[in-house]
Amino acid sequence: MILPLALLSLIPLILPLAVVSAEPVYYKPVVLWHGMGDDCCNPQSMGRVTELIQKVLPGVFVHSVQVGETRQDDHEAGFFGRVNDQVEQVCEQLAGIPELADGFNAIGFSQGGLFLRAYVQRCNRPAVHRLITFGSPHGGVADIPNCMNPVDLTCRLMRSAVRFGVYTDYVQHRVVQAQYYKDPRNLQGYLDHNVFLPDINNELGVKNETYRDNLSQLDYFIMVRFADDSMVKPSETAWFWAYDENEDLIPLDKQDMFREDWLGLQRLGARLRFLVSPGQHMEISDDFLENEIIHPYLASPETSAKHASIPAISAPRFISQP
Repeated sequence: MILPLALLSLIPLILPLAVVSAEPVYYKPVVLWHGMGDDCCNPQSMGRVTELIQKVLPGVFVHSVQVGETRQDDHEAGFFGRVNDQVEQVCEQLAGIPELADGFNAIGFSQGGLFLRAYVQRCNRPAVHRLITFGSPHGGVADIPNCMNPVDLTCRLMRSAVRFGVYTDYVQHRVVQAQYYKDPRNLQGYLDHNVFLPDINNELGVKNETYRDNLSQLDYFIMVRFADDSMVKPSETAWFWAYDENEDLIPLDKQDMFREDWLGLQRLGARLRFLVSPGQHMEISDDFLENEIIHPYLASPETSAKHASIPAISAPRFISQP
């Protein structure tokens, strides 16, 4: 078919309009916080995660948290320092990044997930929409984590320092892992002397309503446990499980923390998700990250829970046995 000359003359006008009218795809920015023994910019860890996210979500802005001026500072800050100060520093850091001004999704790895939760509860400006944590010690640890790299001198120094007394002022204000250590044989000592976790879990006598309000405003809170985790004890701490004074492992829904809704977890309801990743601590396959995290929780341009298309949970919200 031959188009009339008059119609042909309109094509240059029509085509630009068609191109201009296409809406660009926009994804919420993503913030990463690495775990113990890692740093912000390791190409094999946070770099790999960033690359995969940006491959699946072209053009998305990804920021990896760095504590300190250099990568080495950041690595050491994963072992030594005051967690409360580090969280405050990251609150200021994220508030100063223009790309995050309208909010972001966050992924925390191991202790980085716990610290991102602290960010949500204490600052949350800019706001986190979806919080995803991998193997994070939300319920504390009953033993100081082993070193992922046995020749990591900083990690070995950390474990040596803890031997002086995990709840002493000296250790509590210097060793990061001591600040989420929850000794089931000395729960009163934990409540009295641990400078971070009892507060961030709202376990103290006076409850912080801001913590509950901020966390309950998340679109989704996704907690991933590693099926064969032997580094973090108990591994179920990734789902807020914790030992009681009899050293019995108590699921979240059997704890006062949930029943009395100290943190807003009950209020989150179906927006609270429990996932299991195969393998040991921090063994995350690209397949799991892409298909269980990025596509269902980060890929939708819609960030509001009432608009987002998220697959239904195939298992009960609370799983009695991991």
